Amino acid sequence: MGVSTSSPEKGIASVSVSFPPVNALPVAGWFALADAVRAAGRDPRTRCVVLSAEGRGFNAGVDIKELRAGGPGALVGVNRGCSEAFAAVHECEVPVVAAVHGFCLGGGIGLVGNADAIVASEDATFGLPELDRGALGAATHLARLVPGHLMRALYYTSRTVTAAELHAHGSVWRVVPSAELRSAALELAREIAAKDGELLRLAKAAINGIDPVDVRRSYRFEQGFTFEASALGVADRVRNTFGQDTSGRDTSGEEGGADG
Repeated sequence: MGVSTSSPEKGIASVSVSFPPVNALPVAGWFALADAVRAAGRDPRTRCVVLSAEGRGFNAGVDIKELRAGGPGALVGVNRGCSEAFAAVHECEVPVVAAVHGFCLGGGIGLVGNADAIVASEDATFGLPELDRGALGAATHLARLVPGHLMRALYYTSRTVTAAELHAHGSVWRVVPSAELRSAALELAREIAAKDGELLRLAKAAINGIDPVDVRRSYRFEQGFTFEASALGVADRVRNTFGQDTSGRDTSGEEGGADG
């Protein structure tokens, strides 16, 4: 359990996340992920990073149980951890390819929205159920995946979209059967890693430099409203209903977190 880094091929670093059962990351997990991505990008031998996850889905956001138990300090930790992890992907010195399977929710959108390319399995779904979890955030990153009005509708309704739908919008590079996800992600990473390493780093810096949105500042702005919702008691009021269906039955074991 945790974050691991390997080198499956020359020039490629693979950063993998595993936090069973649903990859809802604790605060320490977000910081560990940030450190791993930054370290992989700093390695002069690395020309491309593949970000993936083990288990049932790519990412289910933050660990809401930890958030519930930790009080205001936990929210500050979550805000800082998510901000660092998302920024690490965006600011990684080399291109980052996200390999997404299953659910990609909340904080997962922050990761893939900041990646340079996304390869997804046919079962992958993407969404921000923040309003159902008493939080806000990662609209910055969802806006990098879909057009503006669709982003707003998805955000307000907490609905998800499929990998095929994102492929139609041009934000997912390829959609493949689950069994082919790793090989498809490595295929793209291999093509990128075949380029000159120094030139790739300059290209990444240049592309980030012309980005119309400062994603770090934009996301931190969103997080201010998450903290405001917490201070007003709105977050707790909504979050206390998390894990219950309309009959009041406890379903918390059936879902992960989502806050970004």
